[in-house]
Amino acid sequence: MAKPKRAWQRMLSGRRLDLLDPTPMDIEIEDIAHGLAFVARWNGQTQGEWAYSVAEHSLLVEAIFSRLNRDIAPKWKMAALLHDAPEYVIGDMISPVKAAIGPGYSALDERLTAAVHLRFGVPAVLPAVIKSQIKAADRISAWMEAVSIAGFSEAEADKLFGRLNEPLITGLAIQLRPPTVVRADFVRRHADLLAELG
Repeated sequence: MAKPKRAWQRMLSGRRLDLLDPTPMDIEIEDIAHGLAFVARWNGQTQGEWAYSVAEHSLLVEAIFSRLNRDIAPKWKMAALLHDAPEYVIGDMISPVKAAIGPGYSALDERLTAAVHLRFGVPAVLPAVIKSQIKAADRISAWMEAVSIAGFSEAEADKLFGRLNEPLITGLAIQLRPPTVVRADFVRRHADLLAELG
């Protein structure tokens, strides 16, 4: 009889996260922040001294989402901050790779997302309108990243991500920072949102 393949990962917190059956009790924000701060967006194909991390992207998406949705409940801001949280263990794959892998990737992502959401006071499955607004913020962030650090022209970015609403991003910028700095900012923003959740 074949030995079952290992489907868990030991996290730096000491937690043992079962990737096939994750539970909220196995989720720690420090593990998420650490993993996302060291995962590069765009498969690392960006300009600059530091890779543009998923944690940095997540902070930007939450800021854009909050601008798009003034006076929205803190739990939805938390959902925006954590929109790519599963990538702390499964990595960031560009859309063409996700499409090639197929439904298995989506199922894994959904299980991890549900566990993360439940751990931090967000519904396991987001309402369609919230998911859509987070996706809109995600596309704006992708446009900014594409043009600023990934070598795309504005015309290419418009075609792939939609035309940018310039006033919406006034004062926001793509930042390239050391992973430890981004990790600390991610944890800090998470703590602020938890405090707002009360």
